[in-house]
Amino acid sequence: MTELRTPSSQNYNARDGPEASQIFTSHFNRYALDLSTPSSVTILDTTLRDGEQTPGVALSIEDKVRIAQMLDDLGVDIIEAGFPRASQGEQEAMRKMSALKLKAKLCGLARCSRPDIDAAVDSGVNYVHVFIATSEGHMKHKLKMTRPEVKTKAVEAVEYARSRGVMVEFSCEDGTRTELDFLKEMHMAVQEAGVDKINLPDTVGTMSPAAMEYLVSEVMKVTKVPLSIHCHDDFGMATANSLAAVRKGARQVHVCVNGLGERAGNAALEEVVMGLLAFMNVRTNVDSRKLGMTSKAVSRMMGMPIPDNKAIVGNNAFAHESGIHVHGVLKDPSTYEAMSPELVGMQRNIVMGKHTGAHSVKDKLGQYGIVVSEEMLADIVEKVKRLAEGGKGVDDAELVALAMHIGQSEKQHRHVQLKEFTVFTGMNITPTSTVVVDIDGEIKRSSDIGIGPVDAALNAIRSAVNKNISLAEYRLSAITGGSDALCEVTVKLKMNGDQKVMSVGKSIGSDIVLTSVDAAMEAVDRLLARQKVQE
Repeated sequence: MTELRTPSSQNYNARDGPEASQIFTSHFNRYALDLSTPSSVTILDTTLRDGEQTPGVALSIEDKVRIAQMLDDLGVDIIEAGFPRASQGEQEAMRKMSALKLKAKLCGLARCSRPDIDAAVDSGVNYVHVFIATSEGHMKHKLKMTRPEVKTKAVEAVEYARSRGVMVEFSCEDGTRTELDFLKEMHMAVQEAGVDKINLPDTVGTMSPAAMEYLVSEVMKVTKVPLSIHCHDDFGMATANSLAAVRKGARQVHVCVNGLGERAGNAALEEVVMGLLAFMNVRTNVDSRKLGMTSKAVSRMMGMPIPDNKAIVGNNAFAHESGIHVHGVLKDPSTYEAMSPELVGMQRNIVMGKHTGAHSVKDKLGQYGIVVSEEMLADIVEKVKRLAEGGKGVDDAELVALAMHIGQSEKQHRHVQLKEFTVFTGMNITPTSTVVVDIDGEIKRSSDIGIGPVDAALNAIRSAVNKNISLAEYRLSAITGGSDALCEVTVKLKMNGDQKVMSVGKSIGSDIVLTSVDAAMEAVDRLLARQKVQE
């Protein structure tokens, strides 16, 4: 049985755990602890079911399988992989996931009907989530069924699913708009039928955290099996409502990566996991260090960009521009960060802008091995502010170029020059590139392949110069419109095994491949120059 809080644990400090040096939340959180809160919860991720119902998202079978593997590696306990009765493709995807023998339980959604349950079980899942609507509006307008009919159908479905030898979770759809007495009656009925867990869904995201605490407290009076919670974000309350439910005793939370899902989405996995840990010291099996990587991978595969200001995993979640903030963070991260970015697989980013101070510029240039005098530093800061006030953003490549220009370093000898470059690509042809480079007078030739012409070209350059060089960041932007648009490419490189040895290059042109090569060569030259200085 899940351990509950003891009176002495009300003195809990969020910094007492293994993440002691990485979480910096308010000490007032300890005063809001509740004796009903469990010490740990299980995570049911429904990215592949509710998340795929996000408007505009459609995953291939291969993508669904890859995401399932990532979620399993992340440490979620249950993967709700889809609605098997919906299509043959859903069933095929689940059979492929089942064949992987994942550590996580594999769940299929089913209505309270035998064909739905059979479709799920026959797809190889070991966990079935059955549901039926119980609010007056849903029963009257959608189901056209009475309360007794709904209860009978739910009980029969739970009993049948149990007879198929799988774990069974049951949901009263639109539970938070169901009459309380009937909600309790349904919970008691499915428990008698042998259900393993009961889920309480806020299907249309209509609850406040205070109301959620009240409702969970009430249903917990009759719910003896683990209670699960499933929250939607129509009022932006999905994460808060999920935490409120756990505070009052819920032992499982339904989530989606990046808060994907119907309409405004579901409770975000990354927010729920970190919120539970930071505010209530409630543990999960999720490896928080893999949150950033998983978030970005799911974003790419689903074609749903992560908002820059998204909590935990957004580009700006650990970005700092203000000189006051940067100065504080560089001295002690806890001054302006709620947690260390490394704890969630992210990186701190010092951004150049109109609020930038000398500490920001000095630290950013230091990342690229550039040391400037105080007089030059003041000059650089002034130029950065002037550019920003004129509406021009200053990225790393531009800052480095600006510093080199002010320091009159642009006349320095280039250590690496590109002499020849070719790339071959086409249908059913593996992209292959060949380069000839001059490295301080020594000619080197190399060929390599890649997943595309740009990747092949960058691999060939790396093979010719130094295989320990790896790509830290590649950014492509269109400057003008049309098929002949100018593009801007920024390439950031690093030396493997040394995160502090980095360089950046930038180029503008009409051909993506050639522009990428130009940017890469500039970054390679700066990286080798920095290495020679260190030697």
